[in-house]
Amino acid sequence: MLRVLIPLVVIGLVVYALADLARVTEDETGGLPKWAWAVIIVLLPGAGSLAWIVFRRAQRGSGGGYDRRSGGPGRRPSPGRPVAPDDDPEFLWRLEQERRRRQRGEAGGSGGAGGSTGGSGETGGTGGKDASGEKGDQDRPA
Repeated sequence: MLRVLIPLVVIGLVVYALADLARVTEDETGGLPKWAWAVIIVLLPGAGSLAWIVFRRAQRGSGGGYDRRSGGPGRRPSPGRPVAPDDDPEFLWRLEQERRRRQRGEAGGSGGAGGSTGGSGETGGTGGKDASGEKGDQDRPA
């Protein structure tokens, strides 16, 4: 029974370590290139896999933050990565400003020919500025 169980556990560790290694970026490998870690994991299956797992645990513990890919604690998203629109407060703020601008345009547009807010066909071309040309920071989410 142990003749079968131990090799299966080692193979499982190797597969897990290689899959985890494939998901990380080059700067998260602790100075060694990814290919070097892969060679260590494959040539020293037990020790290499455990070394990678221990290294990653220590790195995640010191990094803090939230890993969006796995949905748990781990790496913080790097600043250069795009943020989903529904997670970006700046995008949501601009969307809300555009919605308010359209509401004002509809309410004020039925009053006559000259008093429109100039919102005919305008879709976010003001760069997040209100009608006066300044950002309305009082409405911006914290």
